[in-house]
Amino acid sequence: MVTLSRLLLSKHAGDVSAQSNPALSSEIIGISREEFDDLVTLANLNHVVVRGFEIALKIFRDAQDGMRAEWAEAAVAEERARIKNAIPFLHAICTAFQEEGLDVTVIKSLDHWPDLGSDLDLYTNATPEQVVPLMKRHFQAELDARSWGDRLARKWNFLIPGLPESVEIHVGRLGQTGEQITLADHLMGRTRLIRIEDDTFRVTSASDRLMISTLQRMYRHFYFRLCDIVDSAALVESGAVDYEDLRYSANASGIWEGVATYLVIVSDYVKQYRGTGLDLPRFVRESSRFGGEEIFYRKDFLRVPIMPQSASLYGTQLTGLLRKRELHSSARLGLLPWLATAAAVGQKITGSDKGIW
Repeated sequence: MVTLSRLLLSKHAGDVSAQSNPALSSEIIGISREEFDDLVTLANLNHVVVRGFEIALKIFRDAQDGMRAEWAEAAVAEERARIKNAIPFLHAICTAFQEEGLDVTVIKSLDHWPDLGSDLDLYTNATPEQVVPLMKRHFQAELDARSWGDRLARKWNFLIPGLPESVEIHVGRLGQTGEQITLADHLMGRTRLIRIEDDTFRVTSASDRLMISTLQRMYRHFYFRLCDIVDSAALVESGAVDYEDLRYSANASGIWEGVATYLVIVSDYVKQYRGTGLDLPRFVRESSRFGGEEIFYRKDFLRVPIMPQSASLYGTQLTGLLRKRELHSSARLGLLPWLATAAAVGQKITGSDKGIW
């Protein structure tokens, strides 16, 4: 993880000549084939293959290391081929919704561009009775098995012939247990259009993108992929984030402290490799419950401690929903500890949490 982080986050990551950045270059010059393959596997898990190995390729070429340059070229080419196959499917799905008068937006998947996630994620405010037949009719899609968590979150996974990635569609709700009604209700009205290759896609606003990332990392999985750090840092540095809007929207959804903590973690991790963190407003840092000092690396990802750090964020979210008398959403969120416990027991007994989480 350190090598990938230096490639993507170093202050001089964009200047990769061996002369101007010898420390960064020395990380991978002379790397063995086995080490290189391990690095590709890690980059795949963290959705940074294209970005990471394009930089590595420049280093190998500068060092006139033809053999390793070929390795890097092959890794990038293989990932680009996967993405080239997936993007037309994603655009076709969005187009099919629009042609039937249904709103849909891409969430998460295009945040990593020019990389792409391991599945295709979308959100729609249509009904399941509209979504499922549409996917079957237009794409001969088959429904994948739904876990308890999928049912609570109101999401459906579809398998489409010719597309290795599954298509995950969130319907009318967001959050691990579908507790996020406020965020979901406002999502479509705040979307924007972006251009990817020759196609146009509707994606979430900067604020909503950060809130969805926070829900995924701080309230569900409790780990960061490296792409989350790189993507969010780039979004902040682009100047696209309206922090007052973000605070207002996140407070309305009961996750402001989680969003602030997420941003501070990203900033602290960036600081490890650049010497300086992100330029975050003071009120963001003051609202954070903890920072990067609590994050640790284990099993290919950057882990967020569940107890007591993430548990306190969960408690704050639940309390906020109860205060707003969102009893249905509170009841759904209240099931999360039981769901997590069942998943942990299933993992211990069978080696898999499939069907639960």
